[in-house]
Amino acid sequence: MSKEDLRVVVLMGTKDGAAFIDEQLRSLFAQSRLLVDLWVSDDGSVDGTTAIIETWKSRWRPKGRMTLVEGPRQGFAANFRSMIVDRRIEADCYAFCDQDDIWEPDRLESAISWMRTQDAKTPLMFCSRTATMTETGSLVGHSPLFARPPTFRNALVQSIAGGNTILLNAAARDLLARASTRTGFVSHDWWAYLIVTAAGGIVRYDPRPLVRYRQHAANLVGANVSWKARFSRLGRLFKGEFAGWTDLNLDGLALNRDLLTEDATACLDLFTRGRNGGLFRRLAGLRQSGVYRQTVSGNLGLYLAFVLGRI
Repeated sequence: MSKEDLRVVVLMGTKDGAAFIDEQLRSLFAQSRLLVDLWVSDDGSVDGTTAIIETWKSRWRPKGRMTLVEGPRQGFAANFRSMIVDRRIEADCYAFCDQDDIWEPDRLESAISWMRTQDAKTPLMFCSRTATMTETGSLVGHSPLFARPPTFRNALVQSIAGGNTILLNAAARDLLARASTRTGFVSHDWWAYLIVTAAGGIVRYDPRPLVRYRQHAANLVGANVSWKARFSRLGRLFKGEFAGWTDLNLDGLALNRDLLTEDATACLDLFTRGRNGGLFRRLAGLRQSGVYRQTVSGNLGLYLAFVLGRI
């Protein structure tokens, strides 16, 4: 296969992103990958976002096709879900995209180069570290660098990479679409990590920051690069917010049990039983399941939260 024979589509969710979307589109257009189709689902913008997208349609033609559709107007997760399950969108590779980041020029080509070394019949997911920038574009740090393997046992309790870094092959997208027709989810990136690993797919986490993530004061899920951000996440953990997210993830996995490998099913059952038992049963279930977070401090927090029934 030649460099440009794979069909690549970028799935972008937008909502009142006029302030930054032009910069994001410029970085997409500058991708070293020459041919890229762009599918934009706008979730009810009132600030001129769609007008900016419309002006890009003619400029995009040398790059590929650009399609603008109306989103479901039920939040960012539902917006991305609408694109995941939309069978009008056909390609060999599918990338998720936010409206206000900046992609490094080799963001897509790096992911595709890895996928070319793998079996296309296997569900494949590429993701990476990110650089973090302020609203004005100043670089302030990087997302945590994770070293442990990206597996289902990790995915049960942690989402390691933002959706803005993810590329799926067709097998992974088909799997994700099948699972997502049955249930909603907390976030498309965490759900993709869960489903791909649960079904025996392969996840590649690249330590290079291939996306510059724009951190806003009101971000629901931030880059977690400062100690303040990390303590904030820890606070949400012990308040039980993560427990609610885990409930939703486990409900979704239960509806897709037929897609899971035997190993993932066994792990899931141990983890689920542990969450619902007494103290010693919780500890035993967590240990036997082999579930883990990526860092020592993260694992200590995981065990403490499990003991307290906060996850």
